[in-house]
Amino acid sequence: MYEWHQQIQAIVDEIDTCIKSYDDEALTLRALARRLGYSEFHTTRKFKEVSGMQLRDYLRRRKLAFALIEVRDSDKSLLDIALDYGYSSHAAFTRAFKLAYGVTPSEYRQNPKPVVLRTKINPFDRYLLGLGEIGMMKSTDDVKIYFVTIPAHKFLHIRNYESNGYWDFWEKQSKIPGQDCDTICGLLDSIKGKLDDHGGGEPNSGSGQVMGYINDPQGRLCDWGIRRVECYGVRLPLDYNGEVPPQMQLMDIPQEEYIVFEHGPFSYEKENHTVEQVIEKAMAEFDFSGTGYALDTTPGRIAYFYHDPEQFWKYIRPVRRTS
Repeated sequence: MYEWHQQIQAIVDEIDTCIKSYDDEALTLRALARRLGYSEFHTTRKFKEVSGMQLRDYLRRRKLAFALIEVRDSDKSLLDIALDYGYSSHAAFTRAFKLAYGVTPSEYRQNPKPVVLRTKINPFDRYLLGLGEIGMMKSTDDVKIYFVTIPAHKFLHIRNYESNGYWDFWEKQSKIPGQDCDTICGLLDSIKGKLDDHGGGEPNSGSGQVMGYINDPQGRLCDWGIRRVECYGVRLPLDYNGEVPPQMQLMDIPQEEYIVFEHGPFSYEKENHTVEQVIEKAMAEFDFSGTGYALDTTPGRIAYFYHDPEQFWKYIRPVRRTS
């Protein structure tokens, strides 16, 4: 099964590459099955088994997600976008777009609003499978620790008062209609102007999305003795005035000071758990003596958690001056 998860993840990555280059010939079932070295039947069966959906449905919805970003952000004609993404006519593109998002491409271009995109699936997740790491950790970078001032911004998010950690958060959210991971990540992916978006506006399944932890007397008690509420969302400019999905909240975050614990790039497959242990140890053992700062447990202060193996593992925690 591990090998198949690797293979399907390679296919998922290849699909995005081909969509971005408008290479429809490489997106046929025959071409993708040939890449795996299996029959078309076996490939489609395994893709559904690993990812939970039909390959053809994933292809169709993923292409539409890329097309929507171009409708929103580019000046290209709708016909050119339709042809670029494999539709035979403007009418065919409009029908598919409206069926998926409830509005026509022209209506969406005039008034972009949050819609649920088909985000990039991640079938290869060793921790969800309970497989742990493979081999020994190779990264030797120390955890960087520094203080920063973060300008005022907004935080668009959902929150859970009872969850304990990322996986528990989404397990609990999945039981709430319209707040499951696919729906929320798809909505957040469609929002323009995210402050942490490093994907160039592409539907990247996580680009610009962060976990947040808000100090709240009604929240769950965390390991370091602070009651907090776990959140998931995106940071937005202070002047953001777009539509807020009904299941989300928009919070104003004033300019404040923070301490950052940051580990550099690492292999998710081989090092994720080890990096987590290293950074947790660094946070637990950090001595604020002589820094002029202390952790800020004031209700309403927020901490952020970034998990992007290609860039960093990073906790940003609120502090207050003591001198």
